[in-house]
Amino acid sequence: MGGKFAIMHSVITTDGRMLAVEEYGVPSGMPVVYLHGTPMSRLARHPDDQIFADLGIRLITYDRPGFGRSTALPGRIVADAAEDVVTIADTLGLGRFAVFGVSGGGPHALATAAAYPHRISRVATLASLAPCDADGLDWTAGMTDGNRASSAAARSGRDELTAHLTRAAETPLPFPDRDLAVLSRPEIAAMVQPAMAEALAPGLAGWVDDVLALYGLPWGFAPRTVRVPTLLWHGELDELVPVAHSRWLADRIPDATLVTHPDSSHAGHFDATRETLTWLTRP
Repeated sequence: MGGKFAIMHSVITTDGRMLAVEEYGVPSGMPVVYLHGTPMSRLARHPDDQIFADLGIRLITYDRPGFGRSTALPGRIVADAAEDVVTIADTLGLGRFAVFGVSGGGPHALATAAAYPHRISRVATLASLAPCDADGLDWTAGMTDGNRASSAAARSGRDELTAHLTRAAETPLPFPDRDLAVLSRPEIAAMVQPAMAEALAPGLAGWVDDVLALYGLPWGFAPRTVRVPTLLWHGELDELVPVAHSRWLADRIPDATLVTHPDSSHAGHFDATRETLTWLTRP
């Protein structure tokens, strides 16, 4: 197995929306659906496509509603992602498959596993958020000022959040130095920049809906209902989504394994991708 493979699909949901889907890796390989971070698009993935070839993975990505080329769904909650993912899987003829999500994609991956345990073989998250109403978790503790401000805006409602993200879109996103060191690697920058540009090409609707769903609204499912094997990876130096979020999730998901890395920050998830995908492909 080897070589590069990429193809785009347009999938229509039962309510008539369009979802933009991209495939990478091995066409006949094990299907893994990837749920991107925030704000990102279907173009986001590990920049070394050889990883997917080495592991025999058919990687499937898609734009969440409002990002890139996918139709917006105002007011969506995290749990709504499950039906979209399974609609994509049905359209592509998938039976059982694995899911994983990075950062803001993590909760959406968990939502899919919770709703469709008979379809999901395993689920993994890298630097995932916990629910904004997580009992016993100081949700913004250890976060950057920018993420704290996004949380406050989301809790104030859609109008305030839209104004906040409009201002944020006019300046470079303020990443901590450790994250900038990873994101400035040439191969990662070459993937991240067009992936983010594609995400925001239609405007801020997808970003607003994602942040509102993650920072301001209940998920629509409880983590304890995730009953498939679960891997939670998190860098202990993460200032965007502190490691306490994955620790909270690990305490509540029945079959969860928590892996923390002492020297990694948020963008360190790129260096954890091969290990995570290897775990996802186990029988």
